[in-house]
Amino acid sequence: MKLLFVLMLVAGNAWAQEWPSKPIRWLVPFAPGGPADVVARIVAAGLAERTGQPNVVENQAGASGNIAHATASKAAPDGHTLVFVVPAVITNPFYLKASVDPFRELAPVIHLDNASMVLIANPAFAPTSLQEVLSFIRTNPGKVTCGASGALPSVGCELLRSHAGADMLMVMYKGNAPALNALMGGEINLLFDVVNIAVGHVKSGRVRAIASTAPKRGTGPLPDLPVMSETIPGFDLVTWHGVMTAPATPRAVVERMNRELNATLLNAEVRQRFVASGLQVTGGTPEEFGDILRRDYDKYGAALRAAGVKPE
Repeated sequence: MKLLFVLMLVAGNAWAQEWPSKPIRWLVPFAPGGPADVVARIVAAGLAERTGQPNVVENQAGASGNIAHATASKAAPDGHTLVFVVPAVITNPFYLKASVDPFRELAPVIHLDNASMVLIANPAFAPTSLQEVLSFIRTNPGKVTCGASGALPSVGCELLRSHAGADMLMVMYKGNAPALNALMGGEINLLFDVVNIAVGHVKSGRVRAIASTAPKRGTGPLPDLPVMSETIPGFDLVTWHGVMTAPATPRAVVERMNRELNATLLNAEVRQRFVASGLQVTGGTPEEFGDILRRDYDKYGAALRAAGVKPE
């Protein structure tokens, strides 16, 4: 047994030294143009520059991210298939029974960033403040529509409905990019979107910002916007982006991937693009990202159960 362990360790270190030996495949669980896709392409380009290997981004939208998660979980455990993840990877099991288990069927590589979200509305939607939105939902039960694409946009809709104490119609989309298009087209009333995507549309007037999920006012690209917790104390909805891979990937390979991605995040151009988009660069170890996954699984799971959500 000891000899087998030594041989596995030597092989893992050899693989790590050779990684990457071919193009790296990035699986993005949402449609092109959404917040996940934009950030994934920034990081993939930076990693390609560092490693000298092409990084190919492949959008596998559908099932709130489960299609891409499942593809990654079954990929060869050699570090050449990465899946870009958002909190959907830990909230999906509360919605869909067939979801990938993020703790058994995927392996954490790195936590890339944190970002606040913004509750935005179609400009024709009458309420202009969060208090007015809540009142409108209560006086029009079942008529207000909120865009959901899995992960925190869906959780945001659930929390809003729970705090309003009245029914609200959730409309599912394959990603926040098509949900945002639907909002601007007047198909839905409300949407929670990541600040780096929402800000341009808010400033152009194509959507109206209601409130931010930031911890306090004065931060990010919309510093004057009220925050959700001013009206709903304790409201907590901060998203993140990360990278995971196949679960049996050798530890040495995961560590090498983690080092290269941390170095990518230190690249001045990459950091500038993150900061300009209102994203807080994080980085860190695979273990630290694993702790975040477990923390948010417990936190958002409790919120979804309290809202009456059951997996189907």
